Amino acid sequence: MTSSGTSAPPGFVTAAGHPVRWGLLSELARGDLAVHELTARLGQPQNLVSYHLGKLRKAALVTARRSSADGRDTYYSLALAHCAGLLSGAGAALHPGLRLDPPSPATSVAGRVLFLCAGNSSRSQMAEALLRERTAGAVQAYSAGSRPKPVHPHAVSVMSARGIDLGSARPKHLDEFTGERFDVVITLCDRVKEVCPEFPGCPRSAHWSIPDPAVAPDGLPAFQRVADDLAERIDFLLYTLVHPGERAS
Repeated sequence: MTSSGTSAPPGFVTAAGHPVRWGLLSELARGDLAVHELTARLGQPQNLVSYHLGKLRKAALVTARRSSADGRDTYYSLALAHCAGLLSGAGAALHPGLRLDPPSPATSVAGRVLFLCAGNSSRSQMAEALLRERTAGAVQAYSAGSRPKPVHPHAVSVMSARGIDLGSARPKHLDEFTGERFDVVITLCDRVKEVCPEFPGCPRSAHWSIPDPAVAPDGLPAFQRVADDLAERIDFLLYTLVHPGERAS
């Protein structure tokens, strides 16, 4: 309680209430971004952006990981599920009737989504399969890589445990999709983000900075973590496919 007898604002309100921090959250809702990208989008100096990113990380609204393409860069991600829980709690703190219960995405989702990573051997293959399975094929999901290599056995195993068969999946070069139109193009690899070609129709784009599980020292558990991360992100992506005017997250 404060000195006036009223309760303090919920943590989400105090953490996100500053205009710069709200701007950062809004930009990160579109996809993962590096500091230099955030400074350009917000038109703010890097030291100020870094300061407020630190505040958001302390509140666990944002996470960070080193770029696998350039170790000097750090990609920041919005902790979507955690933000959803905090937002719901903030509404309930004001009035029980304001608790936010996210609706399930409508079954009428549609669109064409392309996932890209370097090898098209695990991350993008899993994302393609998860999105197709989540929407029962209503969303046309595809994947490709800049340097394709065979689908990793651990990716097949992890998807099999989720009831999804990757046994017949084949690696594809992104050139196979030259000239095709997509609603959303999502890069999952920091390296392929740098070489992602333009596609007709100016599709929405997003970057999900997800580490390559094939280079992780713990083997299969790394693939399980990536599958969990992709499944969560795809669940939030569905809302933008239901409402085409909204942004990919």
